[in-house]
Parts: sequence; structure tokens; C-alpha cells
Amino acid sequence: MRQFADMAGISNPYLSQIERGLRESSERVLDAIAESLQTSADALYEQAGIAVEDEPETSAVVAAIEADPALTPRQRRALLEVYDAFIAVGPASRHRKRRSPRADQGSGE
Repeated sequence: MRQFADMAGISNPYLSQIERGLRESSERVLDAIAESLQTSADALYEQAGIAVEDEPETSAVVAAIEADPALTPRQRRALLEVYDAFIAVGPASRHRKRRSPRADQGSGE
């Protein structure tokens, strides 16, 4: 459990709380868990029996960050957080919720 929490970039107690249903994971944590398992967040939802809503297309910037093999999962998350923050306060105040299917991506730190 500790190794997996470390792979996902989250604390062991937080992962334990998610596992026991005491906390609900954020989208970023779910993405990190899915990436550590070399699957997609959508696949995790499907395995849990939770329907996934259709979401807007992933932007080219997000796709480029997620596809860059030179970045570690932690670096990807940091860049995506900064990008999302800029988008949220952009001129049109476009708030986007993003989840991309990355079933074929799996990279370690």
C-alpha cells in the first residue's frame, strides 16, 4: 500500500481513507492512481460500476503535456495544475473539467 501511494504521489493515510470510503478522491488523485495502474480513470469508474459522463475534448496543450514521455507523472500533474489555474482566470473565465482516456499511457517516476 505504501509503495502504491508513493507511485501515485499521494500519502499512504490519504489512500487508505479513499480505500475505506472515508474520503472521495479528487480528479487529479484518481488520474494519478489510474496512471500508476497503467489504465485510465474512465476504466476505473467503469470497473467500479460508475457511469462516466461525456466530457469536452481535451485541449492540445493538455494532450501534449500528457503525451510527453520526458515528464514524470508528478511533473505532468504540476504543469496541468498551473495550466488549469491560468485557464480558470483567463479572459473568458473558461472553467474546464478534464479527464482524458489514457489507457495506453503508463510511465514511472
